[in-house]
Amino acid sequence: MSAEQQHRDGQAADPGPRSLAQALRERDDASLGALLRSRPDLLHPVPTDVTQLATRAGTRASVLRALEHLDRFALQAAEALAVAPDPASYQELLDLLAGDDGDEEVAGALPATVALLRERALVWGGEDRLRLVRTARELLAPSASHSSPTGLGPSVAEATSGMSPGRIQAILTAAGLPHTHDTVSAVAALSGLFADRERVAELLEGAPEASREVLTRLVWGPPYGQVTAEPAAHLRWLLDRGLLLPTTPGTVVLPREAALSLRGGRAHRVPEPTRPRVAVAAERKPQVVDAAAGGQALAALDTVEELLRSWDEGGPAVLRAGGLSIRDLKRTATVLEVPEPVAAFWVELAYAAGLIASDGGYVEEHHDRHDRPDADAEGYEDEETRDARTRRRSGEAEHYAPTPEYDAWRDLPPAERWAWLLEAWLPGTRAPGLIGGRDGRDRTLSALGPGLDRSPAPEVRRRVLELMAGLEPGQAPDPATLLERLRWERPLRSAGPRREQPEPPRTGVRPAYGGGVAANDPEALRTKLTEWALLEAEMLGVTGRGALATHGRALLGAEGRSEGAGADTAAAGSARAAVVAALLAPLLPEPLDHVLLQADLTAVAPGPLVRPLAEALGVLADVESKGGATVYRFTPGSVRRALDAGRSATELHAFLDRHSRTPVPQPLTYLIDDVARRHGLLRVGAASSYVRCDDESVLDEILADRRATALRLRRLAPTVVAAQADPRTLIEGLRAMGFAPAAESAEGDVMIARPHAHRTPPRTPPAPVPDGPPAPDATLLTAAVRTVRAGDRAATAPRKETPQAPGGLPRTSPADTLATVQAAAMTGESVWIGHVNAEGAASQRLLAPLRVEGGYVTGYDHTADEVRTYALHRITGVAELADEPDGTEPAR
Repeated sequence: MSAEQQHRDGQAADPGPRSLAQALRERDDASLGALLRSRPDLLHPVPTDVTQLATRAGTRASVLRALEHLDRFALQAAEALAVAPDPASYQELLDLLAGDDGDEEVAGALPATVALLRERALVWGGEDRLRLVRTARELLAPSASHSSPTGLGPSVAEATSGMSPGRIQAILTAAGLPHTHDTVSAVAALSGLFADRERVAELLEGAPEASREVLTRLVWGPPYGQVTAEPAAHLRWLLDRGLLLPTTPGTVVLPREAALSLRGGRAHRVPEPTRPRVAVAAERKPQVVDAAAGGQALAALDTVEELLRSWDEGGPAVLRAGGLSIRDLKRTATVLEVPEPVAAFWVELAYAAGLIASDGGYVEEHHDRHDRPDADAEGYEDEETRDARTRRRSGEAEHYAPTPEYDAWRDLPPAERWAWLLEAWLPGTRAPGLIGGRDGRDRTLSALGPGLDRSPAPEVRRRVLELMAGLEPGQAPDPATLLERLRWERPLRSAGPRREQPEPPRTGVRPAYGGGVAANDPEALRTKLTEWALLEAEMLGVTGRGALATHGRALLGAEGRSEGAGADTAAAGSARAAVVAALLAPLLPEPLDHVLLQADLTAVAPGPLVRPLAEALGVLADVESKGGATVYRFTPGSVRRALDAGRSATELHAFLDRHSRTPVPQPLTYLIDDVARRHGLLRVGAASSYVRCDDESVLDEILADRRATALRLRRLAPTVVAAQADPRTLIEGLRAMGFAPAAESAEGDVMIARPHAHRTPPRTPPAPVPDGPPAPDATLLTAAVRTVRAGDRAATAPRKETPQAPGGLPRTSPADTLATVQAAAMTGESVWIGHVNAEGAASQRLLAPLRVEGGYVTGYDHTADEVRTYALHRITGVAELADEPDGTEPAR
């Protein structure tokens, strides 16, 4: 026996519930919990009873969200029900999806799909009376102005609703049907003709070839066409027989019944009951994949460290509207030696990880102002916010800079630093690939600016990794089939017929990162998010050579979450980070404490260096190239930088001797001694500024140089020259002339110019913008189901007639209220009470009193499903429960 036959036989005799509320009321607790898990928006706030739950499940916003989370075949089934009779039988639905010729795959997949639609409260009713919820039918069904996503138009009855009776009778005559006595029977006869495949074929045998071509163009949608006031003969033939019916002046439509006959009974051209398979584009050894991913992870850490190091003394300014300017992004890309879109990704990643922020609080205020514990609805501002506002008013520019978290981050082992970045990347909703594009108001989207949050981004990112994890280790997926699978799992609804999907990336072609996407094109956005997820995972080292690495699998599998569980807890995030770091650590090389000095004034670091060595070498030399080995070059300027930082020539020689595995080359020794000998020979101070030197000939040389004209120098004494430029400008001008001046203090001592690390005040990383409410955990689901059941029992319990106050609350005198409550406490009966709380909110409660004393009544509240105490003076009145028809008290 086939699956669909078993499905029919099991429920064929069941007429089903009469409403969605009754259908939900008949479910067991597990089924109600499954509904609330799949549609968490129904839980906010928790419904008081089943009727409220059903009402909320039928609202437009909730139904739209539920439809958007269906897979393609489930959505096709809902679309087919929208064009089927209301109610429709299971067989009618199967015929619409499988067509006249049948389809075994459709027949095998449909029972589970109908069960899924029932579980999510989109379909209800018995097996022979399947009903799509009214809001879903309104969204998916065709009308006189638009077609359905299936490409079908309105029915004959809908299209002829405003047509004159004489015109309808004329259509019957032209179609070869007899006259009828009224319009209703005429429309039924025409509908029956178009629904009969054989009779439609006979009717079209005498049609002109051009008429059949018109039907061919309209049959799969859109079913609408334009005609002139004097239609051509082949169009007149169709209009006369009702195969084209007018909807608005100049517009005609192919009726739904005729289109289904021409389609062979199918609602969709291509039903898709099975999920597409993700193909394998390449297969590599898992060890090779892990090694490549480890190298990428190390490169990612180096890039983020280079970014933060370049902003260590204060980064670029914050735009008035928030974000980086295009010029600052270009400068950052030059420093990192990557394209601008890639630089934007690293900047956004550091921002999401809480490593950089605005030092004035402007951007941070934009993101989490309403979440600050020290800001209230009256506009109260804490001291930090007031200081930031004062800085803006005074004209002092705000800049991006590393946060205090950066110092804690860089002290961690490399694997833990990488896990920190991944914990920010995976759930983040900001989409760096949009940078450079335009928003809905045609404004350019900038890095670190507003407008970059896209709530589907985390789901797409995680699903891409999950599909890759479904392959064997070392297998790289084909991006085209991966994208098609994601489209099947989350198809996008459209008001008209489903458009052809854009061509996916070809196998082996690496799409470019960034480039933006149209603000009003969600289909293109999901495609881009998929491509960006693949590229970002490769840049971060989650994947290697296109395949998911071992530590990438742990990123998904170390959460310890069950299906439908809520968001990660802090403990789960820490556990995941520890597992990922432990798997990545062996793939990263151990930091080295030595370099290889060469005779051409370069030093080669054959791997990553320990941080103290890297920082000291970064001051003494300039980075010339990066890669598996980093090359540093010693120059007079770099050596002078080290001397300015307070290091002496002797200390520099000892530092190189200690950390070099090769002898210190003689040219490097000479370079250090020569720069040190000249360093500090000239002294610059503030007069406006001055230059003093014990060697008068040096000052003579400076005064004679034409390049010193802009400094406006004037000799005050044989060894002192004054300048009208400030000390910094004077030092830079003298260095440009080839001298090596040193700044001195008011006491005449040489000033040591150490870099000043600039940090922002403590900042909270930007919170992701969720795509709807979070998935509920088991505790919340259990409590919610219990609340709904209790409220439903209370709402459906009958009560005796009693005077009512405004709002439907029972109204009795205080003496009657006390007497009724006391009697109920003695007999163990339940009563209805009207209650007004301290805020003035009124409610009705079904209460079983247990104790009445001291002006309070304590009892079991069936509405809340817990024991509560109510003040008697806040009870408006009491109503006893009505007896059942047999004279017994209703069950409690």
